[in-house]
Amino acid sequence: MQSLWQWLFETGHQQTFLAAIVALGLGLIIGWGVRRDRGLRLGKAIPDKGDKSFFKGIQYILSNDHDQAIEEFTKSVQINSDTIETYVALGNLYRSKGDIDRAIRIRQNIILRPTIDEQIALQALFDLGMDYRKGGFLNRALSTFQKVVQKDPAKLKALQEIEKIYEELKDWENAFRTRQKIARLIKGSHDHILAHHLVGMGKTHQQKGDINKATTFFNRAISTHKECVDAYLHLGDLYFAKRDYKKAISIWKEVVENVPQFTFLAYRRLEGAYAKMENLKPVENFLKECSELNSDAFTHLALARYLYNENDIEGALREISSALDLAPTFWEARRFKGEILLTQGKKEEALSAYRELIQDLSIPYLRFQCKQCGFMPKELQWQCPQCKNWDTIDLIDSGGALVKNT
Repeated sequence: MQSLWQWLFETGHQQTFLAAIVALGLGLIIGWGVRRDRGLRLGKAIPDKGDKSFFKGIQYILSNDHDQAIEEFTKSVQINSDTIETYVALGNLYRSKGDIDRAIRIRQNIILRPTIDEQIALQALFDLGMDYRKGGFLNRALSTFQKVVQKDPAKLKALQEIEKIYEELKDWENAFRTRQKIARLIKGSHDHILAHHLVGMGKTHQQKGDINKATTFFNRAISTHKECVDAYLHLGDLYFAKRDYKKAISIWKEVVENVPQFTFLAYRRLEGAYAKMENLKPVENFLKECSELNSDAFTHLALARYLYNENDIEGALREISSALDLAPTFWEARRFKGEILLTQGKKEEALSAYRELIQDLSIPYLRFQCKQCGFMPKELQWQCPQCKNWDTIDLIDSGGALVKNT
């Protein structure tokens, strides 16, 4: 029952909601029948009024009338205060309405019952942690979930909530350790998450000025998951800051080999490093190689910029055309094309390019979407702000399809 109500009010999944309600109703009817038969054998009549209130409460939930549902469940517990399921339902309803204080008091009332079953008490303790979390009391929530894990080290949901809180607090070391515990309970690879936690530790040391430790953690992240783009970018930045441009370039090029769909994140960095070395020729070779391998609009635009800076106007326009063939709504490419045409005195052609640009201004080329929950952030993020999953945000191409992050 506790798990059902927690699922009902927390996750928002509705696909199996009706089936769950039917199963709940059947369970209550069977349970009531058993209690009734037992009571009759003992010479005791079992009133059904409380159960009727409970079912009315369910009906109000189905009609999305939480206030009336609370009223009916309250009637039910006034008649039979021993019905834990009703208290659980009330607590979850109060939490869903944002009345955290009442939800917390109900959980505490359940936990303090001297004869309560251990598993029910443990679930109530977990629910209390969820109440604290919903109320924004992260430290209290963390402490409560830790108590749950102390009682049941295999309580996966509690470990997952602990990890989320550590991530929000940017306590990456403890988030890393918690994920290691989760990995022992869930089959499959957890390397990409562990790598992001290691990057977080590296960033923390970088902010503190401890470059050696930051370097160590970024390297550990790459060793853990070779497709951790964030680690490559920051590790290269560290070497660039130390003026070891060759090393920075070699690291950023790893993005091209391992995660080509995010190559565009390294372009400006590479250009800056080659500029410091006063030898931009490798930039051209690199971009041409990328355009042949990946053939994406970003690469063609980057190559167009390079060629334009090298006074190869025709080559730049040719690359912009290639970019626009791949992504007609790539407004940045259209804008750059207009700038080139204006500098060349081709006003009519520039006007035509800007006319096309105006049509596409409302369509951003760089669009992202989480393949897990569908959330569309304005910028690329390694962890989805909505569902909190790592590496689930991908590029959306000009046709509206996700560019898979493999």
